[in-house]
Amino acid sequence: MTLLLLDSASLWYRAFYGMPDTLVGRDGQPVNAIKGFLDMSARLISQYQPSRALFATEGDWRPTWRTDLFPGYKANRVDDEGEEAEPDTLSPQIPILLDILDAFGLAQIGVDNYEADDVIATVSVAERGPTFIATGDRDLFQLVNDKRRVKVVYLAKGLANHDLVDLDWIAKKYGIPGDRYALFALIRGDASDGLPGIKGIGEKGAAAIANIFTSIEDVLEAAHSGDDRLTPNLRKKIIEGEEYIKIAPTIVHCALDVPLPPVSYFLPKRPESLQDIYRYQDEYNLGASIDRMIAALGW
Repeated sequence: MTLLLLDSASLWYRAFYGMPDTLVGRDGQPVNAIKGFLDMSARLISQYQPSRALFATEGDWRPTWRTDLFPGYKANRVDDEGEEAEPDTLSPQIPILLDILDAFGLAQIGVDNYEADDVIATVSVAERGPTFIATGDRDLFQLVNDKRRVKVVYLAKGLANHDLVDLDWIAKKYGIPGDRYALFALIRGDASDGLPGIKGIGEKGAAAIANIFTSIEDVLEAAHSGDDRLTPNLRKKIIEGEEYIKIAPTIVHCALDVPLPPVSYFLPKRPESLQDIYRYQDEYNLGASIDRMIAALGW
């Protein structure tokens, strides 16, 4: 039974920036993120034909168990009030969008003190596949698993030109064994999340290390033992970055043990009445976006 896991925040940001803010509801409020999100979701459901789907949301976009270890985690995205910086016209759309998903009966999960990535990871590792993870976030490449048929529907180039990421795709893109993306990412870092990686080792160096070793523990041991598979310069940088290395796996790797609520992921059957859905369609001028979701669900 095919499962589609959607990284909701990733999708609504892409929708917000990809659709004009001249799209408004009856009250004049922008609905570009809502329309774009519904259009993308409907198209993903139509293309991948899942029998189940889950919209993962952020219980906490900066979990304390990550920021306690590394206060700089996503600190570049914090506004003056300590909250996530969001465009003023996006924030009001999100509650409405979630209400519309609820009206459709589509499963949503957000868990306190966990990110959507953690929810997706916990669900995906328990699945036999096929599982498709829709996101614009490369962090989730660490979940790709050919044996369990877990792939990432990578939306960085847009939905029409998206990549379907498997281990071979990762290997060709980064020049590493595909199943070592998490190690590669830990060493490289990610400026968008405020993660420095191991100072002085960029993408090329991270790829070289990931081609030799399978875990960060092996990398650190090799650096301390003078393993000649690492250049003296790399050994020096790894040892100097040891304090970061000790905490980085907890920060960079998705949690796999999120306490998930009991939710059915099966796509909903047509309700007796679509009155509530049509009310949203009318109030927010969602027109064909609602119609596309109805069609995608086979209603």
